[in-house]
Amino acid sequence: MDLREYIAPDLLEKFEFYSYNHALEIITQAFPAEWSEIVDCLRQLRITTDDLRESGGNETKIPKKFDDVLYPRGWREIRISGDLHIKFYPRQAEQRGRFSQEPFEEKVIPGYIDGHNIDFLKNRIAFDLEWNSKDQTFDRDLLAMRTYYDCDLVSAGIIITRSAELNDIFKTIYDYDGKTRQWKPILRKYGASTTWMGKLTYRLDSRRNGGCPILAVGIRKPCITDWEEGYIDEHNPGNI
Repeated sequence: MDLREYIAPDLLEKFEFYSYNHALEIITQAFPAEWSEIVDCLRQLRITTDDLRESGGNETKIPKKFDDVLYPRGWREIRISGDLHIKFYPRQAEQRGRFSQEPFEEKVIPGYIDGHNIDFLKNRIAFDLEWNSKDQTFDRDLLAMRTYYDCDLVSAGIIITRSAELNDIFKTIYDYDGKTRQWKPILRKYGASTTWMGKLTYRLDSRRNGGCPILAVGIRKPCITDWEEGYIDEHNPGNI
């Protein structure tokens, strides 16, 4: 698949894209208005080295940057719950394969679907951001999107997370470690067991999204506006 058919060159420079179950074709062709708003949100994304130093994972300034763009346009965090209503229809007397029009018994399982939430939902497109949570969060996200899809509430989902190449940046930026009372690279905050693209594509390759089309988007180095190759952090002990 040639991504250039659907994604502008400036976005391909700043982000990496992986399309599962034809998610990119579905989103761009069937939901052009929603895709345009997502594109605008990605184009406006500006992350600083100070943003990267901030602790708190998905409660930091970075997720708020998405809120500021998408919420005014009608994207909303949504949680769904639902009961399973079961009806038992008896066979008509002496006629195999033919059943009564009225059930003889009904049963309701409360909360059969519950606790599935999505960061942003508009029309039939679901959108989740995972900046720096435990990687098991991807399992929750994919189950939620899969459930929404199976209930015919969404047509596709988008999940944005960190590209692996950001580790090169994390190695060069320092902050103060209160435990050791030393300045250390922030890479220690962004471990291998947190949410980054390798942990997401692993799950998508094993079909944990079920039939739900998923577009995985990775935040790349050019999104960090005040960092470039050769960056020198004043707090790096090696530069003192």
